[in-house]
Amino acid sequence: MADPAGCCRPCATCLLCLYSCHWITAKKEKRKGLRTTKCDCSWFLFLFLVFLFTLVWLYFTVIILNDFHNFNEFIFKQRKLWLDWSLVLLIATAVLITYSTTLLVLALCLQLCGQPLKLHWLHKTLLIFTALVVAAAFTGLGIKWAEEWGSARISLQATGPFLHIGAVGGMTLLAWPLASFIYRTRSAGLRVSLLLVYCAVMMALYLAPLGITSPCIMEENQLPPKPVLVGHRGAPMLAPENTLMSLQKAVDCDVQVFETDVMVSADGVPFLMHDEELTRTTNVQAVFPERATLNSTAFNWTDLQQLDAGSWFLERRPFPTVQSLSASDRQEVTKQRIPSLQQALEAAKQSNISVMFDLRPENHSDYQSFVNATLEAILQSGIPLQQVFWLPDGFREQVKQQAPGVQQVYGRKRLQNEEETLLHVNLPYQDMTSEEIRQYRRDNVSVNLYVVNKPWLFSVLWCSGVSSVTTNACQVLKEMKGPIWLLPSSTYLMIWIVTDCVSFLAILWAFVLLKYWLFSLSVPPESETDVLLTKINSLMQE
Repeated sequence: MADPAGCCRPCATCLLCLYSCHWITAKKEKRKGLRTTKCDCSWFLFLFLVFLFTLVWLYFTVIILNDFHNFNEFIFKQRKLWLDWSLVLLIATAVLITYSTTLLVLALCLQLCGQPLKLHWLHKTLLIFTALVVAAAFTGLGIKWAEEWGSARISLQATGPFLHIGAVGGMTLLAWPLASFIYRTRSAGLRVSLLLVYCAVMMALYLAPLGITSPCIMEENQLPPKPVLVGHRGAPMLAPENTLMSLQKAVDCDVQVFETDVMVSADGVPFLMHDEELTRTTNVQAVFPERATLNSTAFNWTDLQQLDAGSWFLERRPFPTVQSLSASDRQEVTKQRIPSLQQALEAAKQSNISVMFDLRPENHSDYQSFVNATLEAILQSGIPLQQVFWLPDGFREQVKQQAPGVQQVYGRKRLQNEEETLLHVNLPYQDMTSEEIRQYRRDNVSVNLYVVNKPWLFSVLWCSGVSSVTTNACQVLKEMKGPIWLLPSSTYLMIWIVTDCVSFLAILWAFVLLKYWLFSLSVPPESETDVLLTKINSLMQE
């Protein structure tokens, strides 16, 4: 290995120490074995692939944060342990991506300095461990949370143009160490192979926008109206879910529909509750410890009224927004009780908002009596029936006969040769494409998608033309005056062309400049003795 060219000895020493755990010594013979072998190149390639693998997982981590509250609820049902697992996921992902990025940067700097890429065995072990952890994470995601692949597909509509620019920029920067390696290596086959692969990747990136589609690439005058906000169990980031306080907070967020879940007590009173057990959102373990694991419908209304439905919100902090509550809000939280459906309907009537609910559990043996009790509560509340949206599929025909004014909402797409006219559909946001949303809009079918919490997702659905979205973050989406980004197709075309042209020129400049720089370093300057001998020889000839 030659002495470092264009790289100071302390820098090269530090880089080798961190990457290879080797020190540069003054004597050449002690550095004789430090050469980059084919095995070292293979480990560098593995490092690069692990970096890309981890980078993709980081992207997935950011995307699935929209739905992570569902994961927290799932873990609580299984383990009775509440924790914001998104923090654990983010910290673990940050550690993995930081480690792989640091190693990759060290390797690229060593290559630019002309140093050997001798990866230490400890780094090799940790890289394999990183790859296994990320692979396990992806496998778990595919098995237990497969719908998130749909979330990733939708996210590309929001991030595609920017991922393209970032990928082009990253590969352009890679041209410097690549050119350095190509000029220094003696293997012609390896040089040609690397150049062909690099050129193929760059060509694919330059043409990638041909396959990038986004509903937000449109003229501003074509933007559909802002989707209506539906409060998921009210405003659960600002108040305990499915309480009257949560309903009022949703009203303050300009929510037009209060979405909730209804169960019926043992003595026939419909009340608001999502979980089949009361343990997550009440203090049932303290009040009725021997009955805490029973189904919510096993309690009568008198028992349910003894439960505190608010304090858990302050203790477990299901969302980071809890810590920013005012003192008056905190005091109000501790006063919350489980509301009956009739109380919720009366509050909705007073605030002039609609109510959409599901009746649970649908597999209960007394489900028909649940439907009857719920219809009775609706009719007794005095709320205009057009403000009530009915989600349950069971006994839907009975509901239409007894309360014909109630809006029927279906949890499925239209069928071919559909005899019944569907005016409202309620689906997970992963289940509908932008093209389907536009078609439903043209056919005057109202589409509500759930659960939409992040501005990037709300922006994509807004551009697609969705009618409404169910959200936990009404206070965030309320403030959005438009999608995060909106680009006319002509502007995006110009950005695409400029990005590709600048990248091509930068890559060309990198290869030309490095060739000139390395050539200048390889030509040794004439020594003073050589100059003196040349002058003496000239004088003797004269």
